[in-house]
Amino acid sequence: MRDAILEGAHRVLEKNDIGSMVKAGPALYPHQWSWDAAFVSVGLAHRSVTRAATEWHTILNAQWATGMFPHIVFTDTPGYFPGFDVWGTASAGARPHGQKTSGICQPPVHGLCLELVQQIGRAAGGSEAAAAEQLISLALPRLAAWHDWLARARDRTGLGVLEIHHGWESGMDNSPRFDTFYDRIEVSEPRSLPRTDLMIADSSERPTDQEYQRYLFLIDQMRSVHFDDDLVAQTVSFRCGDIFATACLALSADAVARMAEDAGDDELARTERARAERARAAVASSVDPVTGLCRDYDITMGAWVDVATIAGFSMLICGGDERAVARQREILLGERWMGHPANRWRLPGSVSPADPAYRPRQYWRGPTWPIMNWFFAHAAMLRGDRELAMLLRSEGLAQLSDLAFGEYYDPALGDPLGSRDQSWSAMAAIDWLVSDRWR
Repeated sequence: MRDAILEGAHRVLEKNDIGSMVKAGPALYPHQWSWDAAFVSVGLAHRSVTRAATEWHTILNAQWATGMFPHIVFTDTPGYFPGFDVWGTASAGARPHGQKTSGICQPPVHGLCLELVQQIGRAAGGSEAAAAEQLISLALPRLAAWHDWLARARDRTGLGVLEIHHGWESGMDNSPRFDTFYDRIEVSEPRSLPRTDLMIADSSERPTDQEYQRYLFLIDQMRSVHFDDDLVAQTVSFRCGDIFATACLALSADAVARMAEDAGDDELARTERARAERARAAVASSVDPVTGLCRDYDITMGAWVDVATIAGFSMLICGGDERAVARQREILLGERWMGHPANRWRLPGSVSPADPAYRPRQYWRGPTWPIMNWFFAHAAMLRGDRELAMLLRSEGLAQLSDLAFGEYYDPALGDPLGSRDQSWSAMAAIDWLVSDRWR
């Protein structure tokens, strides 16, 4: 079965490869998504670091003058909604000339993924190692600019928690984490919704039309001020301190610090270590003393938001306070989460099966995501928790043995949902099966 999974995963990346980028999915997502692409580059590197570098060049070439990595780089493939014209970033002065992109970002996982590409290249040696080092030389200052932008434009509260202006920026689009934020948005003039996603995926597995109306309302708000960072912060109706994105920054800043130190850039290494510690402290400060889980921050209301989702385990991503980490580990493995008796595999869902908000087939409202299984496993390995890492790997590979490489899965029935042949799901399988880290 191992060989079949590996062969199938490589085939997915080949199928979705259009030369300059790997599509996030073959039909539902025909463009490059920022955090998808960072993860996917790890899978590409296991076969060719040179090809992984090409993926990175597309990410870097789309970087805005402010330092932001936009969440979508559009291809010329028609039919996706909302496309470049809907975003209206043609009027954004910071968008790089000739690049068709969206106007928001996604979680900053780029540094940790780039470090893995470097490790893969060095292990291979020869031209692969040379390609990796050339990429690092090019990418490090761009990653520093990306992190600087996050600190400047998205850390306005003084809490160290990264601010997002749209649920899409979290990567967990319609998670119950954001219900209170979206419930405040009143769309006075609903727009036409050419829901091209529903031509490919079952509507029961996707966000609702009401949710999409609110998504577009936020885009229109940002578009009205030409995506100017300061004006967006004053205008947009959605201001959430995203604790999961903050944990991602801690992990990536650590990785950039290590790469910078290796490259002899001690100043950048110090800056990124301090950035990582600030983010890690912010994540620790969000922990609810009663539930033990991390919380997002409602910037408008000035209050922490208690909603139990997979983001609540952000301490398991970035580490830090050992007691908080140990408690979250116990909760995650317990019967409300990975150990729930209804689960087909011992894997974390996006919402606990024991929670009233649980919807096992609806996007980020219950399904389990292969990329999250890999991410939590990788973070556990970095923290030295090999037992949890290997459990997630074993169960994750069992899930992917259907060879559908689903975007997400029904935790109880095991059905692949959303997009099939999803690129980052294939990456998870490749890395688990090939990398020496998992031996």
